Amino acid sequence: MRLRHIEVFHAVYMAGSVTGAAKLLNVSQPSVSKVLAHAEQQLGFALFDRIKGKIIPTQEAERLISHVVDAYDNINELRRLSENLRASNTGLIRVAMTPAFGTDLIPAAIATYMEHHPAITFEVETLYHQQVIRALKQSRVDIGMVFDSQAVQGISIDHLAMAECVVLAHKSVDFGNKQHLTLKDLDGMPFINMNIRSPLGRLLASRMEADKIKFKNVVQVETYQMAKALVAHGTGVSIVDKITAKSTGHSGVIARPLYPPLKFNISLLHVESQPLSIVTLRFIKHLKTAITAFLSDHKPNDI
Repeated sequence: MRLRHIEVFHAVYMAGSVTGAAKLLNVSQPSVSKVLAHAEQQLGFALFDRIKGKIIPTQEAERLISHVVDAYDNINELRRLSENLRASNTGLIRVAMTPAFGTDLIPAAIATYMEHHPAITFEVETLYHQQVIRALKQSRVDIGMVFDSQAVQGISIDHLAMAECVVLAHKSVDFGNKQHLTLKDLDGMPFINMNIRSPLGRLLASRMEADKIKFKNVVQVETYQMAKALVAHGTGVSIVDKITAKSTGHSGVIARPLYPPLKFNISLLHVESQPLSIVTLRFIKHLKTAITAFLSDHKPNDI
């Protein structure tokens, strides 16, 4: 069977009619009928019986279909691979991220990447953690950036870097000569807490429970940027990720490392069953370098 014969036979079998197959293939009904007749002529046996206006697969067709499905899947995989290879120098990268990455880190990484790959275009979405996973499953984006992701069926998780949480306070708060702060150092201070629906919110809640610490919560927030803004306005102290702490905006805020360190993974997500394009893989490599540089105060130089 020729490639076109396989494509038409598969479409007719799946659609259950020539008309349905024509719609699937976006061609005319006579065109489908002609290719199907040619396939049957070459094979030397009928693939479908026409009974009272209905099209019924023959025994020979039923024996062929499993092999045809395998071949069709391989053809589609070959097409996807060809598209990825064609996109090795030009292409589109679709990224979803939680808000902390969208303030400084990802925009800077995209900008430096495009300096060396000007033909690449990006689509960027800023979403909450579960929304990033949903966007991946809907094939709306290629990769997602989140903090400390737990295992999700069908989603591959790559840890790009390890980061830690820091204490944020207004510059008017006096911690003396302490360069590292413990949870007990914050006891009694007005505290801006993260919702436990967030990965780092759960991480902090576990540490507080283990240390038997209960803060004087004055505000509960959904995003780390909001926590930083409230700190800048003197509302209280907070514990946020280092990426948010180092991002631009809101002067008058000081950051101190937390002791013992509260560490977490910076996770990159993508759908296991969908191979990433070459340009996306290149961007991920660049992104890993950019994250390391961002956290260590050096600019990325490995493009």
